Amino acid sequence: MEDLKRHIKRWFIFLLFILTVAVIAAPIRTRADFGNFAGNSDYGGGGSGGSSGGGGDGFISDLESEAISWAIAIIGLILLLIYYALIRPIIDKIRGKKPGEEEDADRENRAISKAEEELRSIKEYGELDPGFKESEFRERLSNLYVQLQEAWHERSLESIRPYLTDGFYNQSDRQLSEKRRNGVTPCIERISVMDVRLRGFYQESGLDHIVALLKTRIVDYEISDETGEVVSGSRNNEKFMEYEWELCRKSGIKTEKTSEKRSVSCPKCGAPLNINQTAECPYCGSVVTVVNEDWALNAIRGISQKTK
Repeated sequence: MEDLKRHIKRWFIFLLFILTVAVIAAPIRTRADFGNFAGNSDYGGGGSGGSSGGGGDGFISDLESEAISWAIAIIGLILLLIYYALIRPIIDKIRGKKPGEEEDADRENRAISKAEEELRSIKEYGELDPGFKESEFRERLSNLYVQLQEAWHERSLESIRPYLTDGFYNQSDRQLSEKRRNGVTPCIERISVMDVRLRGFYQESGLDHIVALLKTRIVDYEISDETGEVVSGSRNNEKFMEYEWELCRKSGIKTEKTSEKRSVSCPKCGAPLNINQTAECPYCGSVVTVVNEDWALNAIRGISQKTK
């Protein structure tokens, strides 16, 4: 039994060490592109499997091995409960995360995950909306990606607010509020959209949803507002990103012809505006919010990042 106790003690120390490393690492993971998807560590790609070695100490009996397995499982469960009940809230508080953020992220991921199971072809969507052109929509997403990064650098989403759903706007604005509060400015340079592919669409609750795959290249880092020094990221490393976007609009809306651009007047100064070019009045600076029956970005999921 002494051997059993020593074995359990070693595993307990090991699990405690892993948990400590995770806790320490969590607050310092920094990301700078729109929505905080580009980070200091690459992710995505093929999964890495691994087989656990068996064996164990020769002097431990089968009964003791089974007891050890149960003991390790119970200890791991206890540590996990301690982390989420006591340690995780402290980490979120340190990072300035508000309670709604994690729920927002879960909501967005659930939306895209559900779409993967119910996607219909884009060709079929063209039959529902004859004015919809896949090439024009891909170009629109490419331009929107660049606008998102520019707005992220400015730490203000007001200029692109009409192109985001309320839920996604609120989630992203909370992330920017944290950056302003921490005195850091995200910098995204050498932006290139290499590929945009429309995976398909689905309809739900009176809305049409289109899911797209974007492959981009960026250089991203953060600088201190006080010193101007780089506090995370690199001015030189290029990151090749892959995202999944979900956009939605009311079902039954038909795409207007490109030549029939929609014009509105600024409610503050009365200046004519082309809503397809900007959502911010270039004359008085007011943000024009129209009744949005057009496509709006509802969710982004980071799929992979490769740094070169």
